[in-house]
Amino acid sequence: MDTNPSRDEKLWKTAKKRANFKRNLIAYLLINAFLWAIWWFSDGRYATGWGGIPWPLWVMLGWGIGIAFQYFDAYGGTKEDMTEREYRKLKEQQKP
Repeated sequence: MDTNPSRDEKLWKTAKKRANFKRNLIAYLLINAFLWAIWWFSDGRYATGWGGIPWPLWVMLGWGIGIAFQYFDAYGGTKEDMTEREYRKLKEQQKP
């Protein structure tokens, strides 16, 4: 753990969220590529099952929802940032 006293804690927290998102996105892409390869080479493309939908699609969908939430947490800003932006917009609208 880095104990740099000059580091901005808010920026450090955002940087950690973004690094974790990127690491999880890479895992998502690699593992899902592997699952699609298993499906493809195990003749799954001929026996898709439930409504003709390939089973790796369900994994991608479920995990992808989690990845999307993690993206918005890392890159969408905090509630305080969003509140500050809305406040500034309202202040600008009130100016004559």
